[in-house]
Amino acid sequence: MQHLNFPIIDPHIHQWDPYNTPHAAALAVKLLGNRPFLLDKMVRLIKPKDLLDTIGLTTHITQPYLPEDYKNDLGQYQVEQVVHVEASWAKHSGKGVVGETEFIESLPFNDQTIRLGGIVATADPCDSNFKKILKMHQKASKRLRGIRRMAAFHEDKGIHNWTDDPHLYTNKKFLNGFEQLARHNLSFDAWVYSTQISDVIELAKQFPETSIVLDHFGTPAGLFGEVGQNTGLTQTARENIFYQWQDDIAELSTLPNVYTKMSGLFMPVLGHQFYKKKQLASKQQIIDLVAPIITHALDSFGTYRVMFASNFPMDRVNTSLVNIIDAFSDIVQQYDDHALEKVFYHNAKQFYRL
Repeated sequence: MQHLNFPIIDPHIHQWDPYNTPHAAALAVKLLGNRPFLLDKMVRLIKPKDLLDTIGLTTHITQPYLPEDYKNDLGQYQVEQVVHVEASWAKHSGKGVVGETEFIESLPFNDQTIRLGGIVATADPCDSNFKKILKMHQKASKRLRGIRRMAAFHEDKGIHNWTDDPHLYTNKKFLNGFEQLARHNLSFDAWVYSTQISDVIELAKQFPETSIVLDHFGTPAGLFGEVGQNTGLTQTARENIFYQWQDDIAELSTLPNVYTKMSGLFMPVLGHQFYKKKQLASKQQIIDLVAPIITHALDSFGTYRVMFASNFPMDRVNTSLVNIIDAFSDIVQQYDDHALEKVFYHNAKQFYRL
């Protein structure tokens, strides 16, 4: 375990409770919540394969993940505060999304669990009521710091799409609404697959006054193994994914209003197979796999615009939070001994105004 002499800020965790909130698995858990084997079977029957392959294990859909669960995952690490990022709220259109912000504010974030520093909610800039919805989010929580609208879309039909529009961030209607973020002093979390980083580049160029953070280094699907129908099938294919990702990250980093999150690197969609073997990636395995990615992001963005984030519980299928912090902090420390506190604390605090 790495001994950090400062507390961490984790600017990307997810909280949900399918038993008590509008959630994609709400009906399933009400019927079979006390019979986990049958619940797993039911979810696998009713949910599309591409979604299940992206998530890895159905427990992400069916089990609550709340402040105490995150606290337990931390081990001996100290986290000063976290930022919740929108996730799994079933009422995801119109004004219904405000319910998630109200739910997060109701959770037991405190000295015994963890402190909530900020909320990144969701809302659709294409919605004619976008401005009104932003105001409703702000009324629901003084901790609102930004908005995320997921745009991850892959041409491989076996990889789950989180939007119907392959180029949501360059959609004219989206762009017309997006200008409201700067007016409300809100940042934007952008999540795309690496094949779409060019869309984030265009968005950031059009709105240089809006702070944008690229989630999960742009999620290069298939980088570590086969996913979908034909992505990451060979070593050559995986190398090509990496080379293109490198070029796009370098170009994106030239835009001063863009940061990136060192997070989500053990989601199944990247091609990791640990969960299928009922294994968790060790600290050394993590270092061996992702050191080149983290190093390139630091080379490109510098040590002031990369922030650690856990993305928990989404990466928990392939490794533990302790192993991730151990490995990522070792990689950053080896890169630049003076960068640790920036990447694991100051950069997130500055970006989200915590």
